[in-house]
Amino acid sequence: MNPHIEQLQPYPFERLNALLASLTPNAAHQRVALSIGEPKHAAPDFVVAALTAPSTIRQGLATYPPTRGSEELRTAVAAWLQRRFGAALDPHTEVLPVNGTREALFSFGQAMLSGRSDARVLMPNPFYQIYEGAALLRGATPCYVPATGSPDFDSVPAEIWPHVELVYLCNPGNPSGEVVPEHVLADLLRRAHEHDFVIAADECYSEIYRDEANPPIGLLQAAANANLGHARCVVFNSLSKRSNLPGLRSGFAAGDARLIDRYYHYRTYHGCAMPAHVATASALAWNDEQHVVANRAVYRAKFDAVHPVLAHSLDVDMPAAAFYLWPRTPVDGEVFAARLYEAEHIVVLPGAYLGRAQDGVNPGAARVRLALVAPLEECVAAAHRVAAFAATLAGQ
Repeated sequence: MNPHIEQLQPYPFERLNALLASLTPNAAHQRVALSIGEPKHAAPDFVVAALTAPSTIRQGLATYPPTRGSEELRTAVAAWLQRRFGAALDPHTEVLPVNGTREALFSFGQAMLSGRSDARVLMPNPFYQIYEGAALLRGATPCYVPATGSPDFDSVPAEIWPHVELVYLCNPGNPSGEVVPEHVLADLLRRAHEHDFVIAADECYSEIYRDEANPPIGLLQAAANANLGHARCVVFNSLSKRSNLPGLRSGFAAGDARLIDRYYHYRTYHGCAMPAHVATASALAWNDEQHVVANRAVYRAKFDAVHPVLAHSLDVDMPAAAFYLWPRTPVDGEVFAARLYEAEHIVVLPGAYLGRAQDGVNPGAARVRLALVAPLEECVAAAHRVAAFAATLAGQ
């Protein structure tokens, strides 16, 4: 058995289930789950229609899908990247469809990392746990970059950089919703060229943002603006958040042709090609923006309604992007989550479960993450209950 498996920590939701298992929630209240970032808005009708068309399904089920994905889908993704980020990519050599970014972010690490014992992988802290698992299972050492807001790469010791092989970047951030500034992206790119490491940019929240006139910048866009090209850069995005299609398991990796080629060869053995009927429906989704604009408006309305309610009792910033709130709690976040569940039957994720201790301090310890994925009315009602509960703690 792979000995590195022993290094994996329990997944955040396993820890949450264990925390709540022995607790009895208040039966007077309806359960509300604000813990999991699973989109609950309706899937686009035109995607559902295409995905369920008998001819499309028959064609998809009758063939082995190519590892490189359909040309139609790669062309649609490349066109979207051009429209959204001004990134000119060759759909034949610089775009690779994947079965959701979770699968891809993990397997990309397996393909890129050398296996050397001194290899380092940088990742934000708090972070999406897949980054850590990908590093550990390849025998690399995770290095955590403080990121309660934007990641502070200047805090990384100088002696670490020569050993860095891969940097995981989450932009906009999970759980903070912070957008990484363009100058930070450009500086990281320059470091990548200096020290010869790869940047894997997880941009799956890029299409959920508050200011319609100022979409978050992406890594490829920052690279182009700085005239740095996109060598050593691969970005990941999916239809899960953008198009409310988490169950479709459809995304892409795009960027440096050399890296995409290496990753493609890895995937021919990995055996994870996208079914043709999924690719057909995915191409339609990437080619349409109307449903994405409407989706943003729904999230914007929820944030506008929920944030003022919570702000009466909690220290909570309005995020620029993503669909999370990341409030500071008056007590330890794990204690807050447990007592909130007992008192109000509301499930939130303790922030410490998303982070790792640095110098004895977990950056998420005094926070919780709230995912505003439920319908507006449910989110607002839950916010009033959370605020009332937090007010009782403040008075203690």
